[in-house]
Amino acid sequence: MNDLLNKINGFGVVPVLVLDDSKNASLAARALIDGGLPCAEVVFRTPAAEESIRIISKEHPQMLLGAGTVLTVRQVELAIAAGAKFIVSPGLNPKLVKHCQSTKIPIIPGGMTPSEIEAAIGLGLDTVKFFPAEIAGGIDMVKALSAPYPEIKFMPTGGINIDNLSSYLNFNKVMACGGSWMAKKELINNGNFKEITRLTKEVVSAVKKLRGV
Repeated sequence: MNDLLNKINGFGVVPVLVLDDSKNASLAARALIDGGLPCAEVVFRTPAAEESIRIISKEHPQMLLGAGTVLTVRQVELAIAAGAKFIVSPGLNPKLVKHCQSTKIPIIPGGMTPSEIEAAIGLGLDTVKFFPAEIAGGIDMVKALSAPYPEIKFMPTGGINIDNLSSYLNFNKVMACGGSWMAKKELINNGNFKEITRLTKEVVSAVKKLRGV
């Protein structure tokens, strides 16, 4: 768990991919890799998610690949079988967390209230997804939650973009941010993979600048 979270922390941003057609999976992954960000969370919001994870895992093994918007144990099993290396869920489902722990796959569940964060701590977790970030109070809310729970790291997702990225990554309790702005569904569906690479390079450059790398 810690090794994987350290890798995610190193990237600073986890691209969120919504893939309507698995034929775009490899091209989207390649666009991210060419942009310098070999990491992605493929969300289980579409029927193409499982096959997309399988394709990316096979054709781009260098990708740190996760499955997002995972709501059921069955989806966890499908994601793992397809090649996902970590699981992200929008909320905190103890059954889901315990299943992931039993199968030794890292999970980052949602946590945006004190009760959810305490539940995560009770389950032995130290990292939660803060979602939907901007609507739920943004970085100010993350800082407020960090005060009573200094051991918790956050992965804010939702409404984050290149313009507000720095406000999150400048706070040391933010492990990384999730976002789809560099690989929006429209760009993928329109085959505009060069633009995805350009936007990804912009993200990588911003992260390096913020962290003084």
